[in-house]
Amino acid sequence: MKQVDYYFTPVSPFTYMGHERFVAIAKKHGAGVAVKPVDIGKVFSVSGGLPLKQRAPQRQAYRMFELKRWRQHLGMPLNPQPKFFPVPGDLASKWILAALESGTESGLKLAGAVMRAVWVEERDVSDAATLSAIATEQGFDAGALKIHAASSDIAARYEALTQEAIDRQVFGAPTYIYRDEPFWGQDRLDFLDRALAK
Repeated sequence: MKQVDYYFTPVSPFTYMGHERFVAIAKKHGAGVAVKPVDIGKVFSVSGGLPLKQRAPQRQAYRMFELKRWRQHLGMPLNPQPKFFPVPGDLASKWILAALESGTESGLKLAGAVMRAVWVEERDVSDAATLSAIATEQGFDAGALKIHAASSDIAARYEALTQEAIDRQVFGAPTYIYRDEPFWGQDRLDFLDRALAK
């Protein structure tokens, strides 16, 4: 079976813009998805990336053009400067990993909801109460997810996935890897689509 490894942080606007399209592409080709949220700060620290606030002004300015350009092109709701950004993505990532225990679709569903919460709904996904509300809205048992997300098993899984991403030369989010070929960014989904069609 075809499988795509999906490395991301749920607080990335580009991951948000590509998420539903990626899920649809994988489904179209009958490909499995390995959902792998990572600590993007650690990935940046070893790959030359910088947190947004530390980037040069011209890079920050161009990023705004790109967000608005892609928002219009895709016809998607997106606030380029949401109230709760940047915030750490670690807690949300652990909730997504906890949801994955119920299957890939559950993990993808919660990931998408968390991304929308940041980029559309002006919600703070670094806050446990907010994550609980999002999970409940999506039909999850928020109490069980909260407990599982705080477990040492999930913490170890998150660390392992982050190291795995580093070892596989991931440097940004989203990164999709298919047959050891990386596709970085939602603007490379057309190339992934073609690769999966072969």
